[in-house]
Amino acid sequence: MEQELTLHEAKMGLLRVIDRIDNVDDVQIIRQIITNYYAKKVDDEMDRLWESGEWNEQKIKDLENAHLRTPYRYAK
Repeated sequence: MEQELTLHEAKMGLLRVIDRIDNVDDVQIIRQIITNYYAKKVDDEMDRLWESGEWNEQKIKDLENAHLRTPYRYAK
């Protein structure tokens, strides 16, 4: 089971990493690493949903025609 970090612990861990950055290239590399990490998590979850049958071709087709915008509050 994964151990959960408090928000404070997570922020402090990232700040310790960030404190060592001394050039723009490193910032871009770290940003790309974090982006890739979360993209993989999304891919893994979508694979899980697809394999479990919670997500399928019909749901994709339903989304193509879905109206998901929130209506304007004061629309006339």
